Amino acid sequence: MPYLLSASHIKLPYLLSQEKIMEFSREIFGPSFKNIERLLKAFKNGQVENRYFSNDLDWFKEEHTFAERNDLYIKQAIEFGVEAIEKCLANTEFLKRELPASELDAFFFISSTGMATPTIDARIMNELPFNSHVKRIPIWGLGCAGGASGLSRAFEYCKAYPKAKVIVLSVELCSLTFQRNDISKSNLIGTSLFSDGVSCVLVCGDEVPHEQFSKQERHLSFLDSQSTLMPDSLDVMGWDVKNQGLYVVFSKDIPTIIKDWLKPNVQAFLVENELKLGDITDFIAHPGGKKVIDAYHEALGFDESMTKESMSVLREFGNMSSATILYVLERFMQRGGNEGDLGLAAALGPGFSSELLLMRWT
Repeated sequence: MPYLLSASHIKLPYLLSQEKIMEFSREIFGPSFKNIERLLKAFKNGQVENRYFSNDLDWFKEEHTFAERNDLYIKQAIEFGVEAIEKCLANTEFLKRELPASELDAFFFISSTGMATPTIDARIMNELPFNSHVKRIPIWGLGCAGGASGLSRAFEYCKAYPKAKVIVLSVELCSLTFQRNDISKSNLIGTSLFSDGVSCVLVCGDEVPHEQFSKQERHLSFLDSQSTLMPDSLDVMGWDVKNQGLYVVFSKDIPTIIKDWLKPNVQAFLVENELKLGDITDFIAHPGGKKVIDAYHEALGFDESMTKESMSVLREFGNMSSATILYVLERFMQRGGNEGDLGLAAALGPGFSSELLLMRWT
């Protein structure tokens, strides 16, 4: 069974409190909404306390073209991506010794907040001493589901190639998509929730001897995954691509969809593995927002202790799109688990889609 060996995230340069971002939003959006004070309650009700950004608040007060935003995305994605990879490969919390980038066999790059060809992974490989034959697998457009999807594909790669060492890097600079002239409620809700995040995980095949590298007694090992697409749900979440950039599509019906659709989806996945919801010890959930976490509770019957780590990440960092679940996963790796305990990872994204992973502590 492929397993997780190391993980990292980086703290981006600008830490802003939710209160400060709310005041900024009142200044920017106040003249356009008669009921701005009622709408601003979303900033408090979401229970996000702090968020990290790649630029300071003054940057968002100015107009920026799509090209300017994307150029900055490429520059910062390379810079922060390199930092996260180096930290993951040398993280003494998980590793006995640094793993050279030259020993990696595949590189999964996940993002939905900017565009680049050559892709960011190729550009990063010109900054770090990767083997030139590394398999590059850039995955774009899966939004909040992207981190879980990239992790699933990396596990499957290592199942096919049990000697492989693979990284999954997620870089999401959601703030660079901010549209100060978009007066839709979706944009205001997105402004109350989304932030920037960069995370990296190291996945190994089961023929990579963890005792040579790992400080951890137990590891999360891969058992199975399931990808699901809901038909005729293209308008639930995603981007509208316009001349000025990426405009958020964010349906108010997402929590209801989760309640009605997620449980049978999860149950069918578990039944295939001869399991039931009560067999799950660790729920590694992408915290899309407080309402999404509440919908997890209602749909799956999990109590608040099962979403404690997810809620903590949401409070401290906000929703960082695909990177968020990898932040949550890192906390479970730090905490560890009992041999044989089962973990279920879940994330939802555009499509409308879900990505589920079943893991076990070994």
